[in-house]
Amino acid sequence: MIESVNTLSVLRRRIAALDGVPATLAAARVATGHVPLDQALGGGLSCGRLHELFGGIEDEGAAAGLALGFAQLLARDGPLLWLRTAAAERAGGMVYGPGLAALGIVADRLLIGVMAEEAMLLRAAVDALRCPALGALVIELRGRAPLLDLTASRRLALAAEASGVPALMLRIGGEPRPSAADTRWQVAAAPSSSLPGNAPGMSAFDLSLLRQRAGPDGLQWRIVWDNERGMFGEAYGDGRDERDGHGQDGGGGGRPAPLSGAVVPLPADRSAADRAA
Repeated sequence: MIESVNTLSVLRRRIAALDGVPATLAAARVATGHVPLDQALGGGLSCGRLHELFGGIEDEGAAAGLALGFAQLLARDGPLLWLRTAAAERAGGMVYGPGLAALGIVADRLLIGVMAEEAMLLRAAVDALRCPALGALVIELRGRAPLLDLTASRRLALAAEASGVPALMLRIGGEPRPSAADTRWQVAAAPSSSLPGNAPGMSAFDLSLLRQRAGPDGLQWRIVWDNERGMFGEAYGDGRDERDGHGQDGGGGGRPAPLSGAVVPLPADRSAADRAA
């Protein structure tokens, strides 16, 4: 079934390319499940586009988890490819299987390519985006990433638009600079609200929309990954008013207290999201 869906997706993209029409027009956006966020994006994340996600070293697990969460929504049933350098793998560690399961990602859908250095990674990313059979691509770069200039980002954006394959640029410890990305995000781990039986809560993220082409930006939300729905959702009881979609501090006070429990205690400034990848 998955193979037939992938084949149909590839055929649609090839037909769109022959007609001279970007493949993303057929299914322009994919909803994340978080209503205020989707409204700000005009219906959801754009397919066949480049998206940037920034996270500090202390929040790299959350940033990677959110990038993979976005990628699997955009990929539908297609395979996911995560490209990173050998240095990034040494610094950030290997993928954590239970963390993937917490985000609803089936391990055999995820392919990981480890490149010797940054230049090779960027070349491989462009080649991967030219393959319409790919569901989504995650490109991990750490630090300043001097080779990722405006020209390089345009090359990636054009390849994504031509094939209809979405690309998630995961920037760990980097600083935003001019790029051809459709959206730019800042990600941090957020505390989870406990589930019944004092079980660890759903993976939670503090998310800021730093930039969006032809749309509003400067918005903030706290979102959670709802594994049962297979989508993101709104977080309540965290001292924020989610009704306006901006995540402003409400009357509930500041950040919640740490979750207690003898099995899996979660500190106040971390959540299951920080262990997602």
